[in-house]
Amino acid sequence: MADCVAYSELIKCCISKRAIEEGKLVHKHLVSNGNKPKSFLLSMLVNMYVKFNLLGEAEKLFDKMPERNVVAWTTMISAYSNAKISHKALEFLILMLREGVSPNMYTFSSVLRACDGMLSLRQVHCGLFKYGLESDVFVRSALIDVYAKWGELDNALAVFEEFVTGDLVVWNSIIGAFAQNSDSDEALNLFKRMKRAGFAAEQATLTSTLRAVTGLSLLELGRQVHVHVLKYDQDLILNNALLDMYCKCGGLDDARLFFSQMKERDVISWSTMIIGLAQNGFSREALDLFEMMKQTGTKPNYITMVGVLFACSHAGLLEEGQYYFESMKKLFGVDPGREHYGCMIDLLGRAGKIDDAVRLLHEMNCEPDAVTWRTLLGACKIHKNADIAIYAAKQILKLEPDDVGTYILLSNIYENSQRWEDATSLRKTMRERGLKKEPGCSWIEVDKRIHAFIFRDMSHPQIDDIIRELNQLVLKLRGVGYVPDTNFILQDLEGEQKEDSLQYHSEKLTIVYGLMSLPRASIIRIKKNLRICGDCHLFAKLVAKTEKRIIVIRDQVRYHHFQDGTCSCGDYW
Repeated sequence: MADCVAYSELIKCCISKRAIEEGKLVHKHLVSNGNKPKSFLLSMLVNMYVKFNLLGEAEKLFDKMPERNVVAWTTMISAYSNAKISHKALEFLILMLREGVSPNMYTFSSVLRACDGMLSLRQVHCGLFKYGLESDVFVRSALIDVYAKWGELDNALAVFEEFVTGDLVVWNSIIGAFAQNSDSDEALNLFKRMKRAGFAAEQATLTSTLRAVTGLSLLELGRQVHVHVLKYDQDLILNNALLDMYCKCGGLDDARLFFSQMKERDVISWSTMIIGLAQNGFSREALDLFEMMKQTGTKPNYITMVGVLFACSHAGLLEEGQYYFESMKKLFGVDPGREHYGCMIDLLGRAGKIDDAVRLLHEMNCEPDAVTWRTLLGACKIHKNADIAIYAAKQILKLEPDDVGTYILLSNIYENSQRWEDATSLRKTMRERGLKKEPGCSWIEVDKRIHAFIFRDMSHPQIDDIIRELNQLVLKLRGVGYVPDTNFILQDLEGEQKEDSLQYHSEKLTIVYGLMSLPRASIIRIKKNLRICGDCHLFAKLVAKTEKRIIVIRDQVRYHHFQDGTCSCGDYW
């Protein structure tokens, strides 16, 4: 019979080659003729079955083991944790403790990821102290990850701050925790702390940091992070995160250049660039890139097709959109989902085919959500279809009873249709529920500081100068034909008061501050919390032309690049 070392090497070989049947033969031979293999060989066989995802076989063998040490127990706990069979992982921990086997750091880091709620998480967390593992790097990293998964960022930070952190793994976990939970400011603060503590950023750190930069649309900071990425130029995941950052921060020239220089691209790379071009108003270029992608043999996926249909809907390409939508399952094996239907409803609605949009909405293979109904409502607003607009608005309010924007829009539709009683009743409901419209807010980065402007908020230290400059600029624009479009006012205002309200929209204040504060060669980059209104869109186009500046505004839906009196969206947004 072969010795233990030979069997050990055979098992390793089966694992590396994924030779399942041969592995089973090794197992059979090892226990034949009444042989009693060493415990470490049985542990290796359990691990082999786990690697082959044969958890039933692994557990059968585990149950027959005469001696089960911490390695064997941890192998099973880790297997069930990785397979998302949380109750089994927790059950095995309890059995392990009852058998008198002490868990180690690997056991706890595995079982923590199997915690299926805060109760089990706190119980396991408390158990760490009994075994003196609360300061272990792997355990702390797992604790931070799991607290972040449950949105408990305060607890995650408390675990991080409990000990001086001397390992990059823990820094990666805490930065990732805040980046993944959309607390980009704190993620970036922690990244700065890490750098000051003398740690060099690695791939995982940089990926999380780029996600935080993307969330705040801080293009200049993203360019600084790019410098750190250069030493990992072969890391595809990191390169895709960097490409996504440039696209979502409105740096299309940077994105195009970086994409062209990527040595390796996968479906995520192509999809990111296609969606980036579409969201920034370059729909034709996005579709051309899609054709290039197909020529390389890369198969489009669900997200790719969302980008393609988004490009069609935001450029009014009805025939192309219908072709891609109707053929995506047949050509690429992609079943239409809610996002694809939403793009098509948007495309049909913008083209004035409201009835077709309604028909498609009712044909969806899933229940339409509030976003889908809002898409239809937006089309009805453009084409002044009051009846279907009212129908869509009511569907939204069934799903989201406190959606202020829908209440206001529905109230205005009632007023425009002279349904005064319905409008009054709706406003009364809003008052009773304490619902108020979210104020428009726009912000801009100047000298590494974020300056925010809110409609009717006069707290900015330079507000008097800004308003003076804005008033002079509006007079100048009136001379080239600018007339405020008061159709975009959603309050009960009249005449000049309506124009005054429009004049102080947050993006206008931010544009003027950018003109005052940034060098003439700099692009004025603005982010806005709401969708840009038509009047501000016209204002930005005229300012870009008269002041010879490039203005980029990111609103709720997309980027608008204003230059020489035109916008990249082609006035179709």
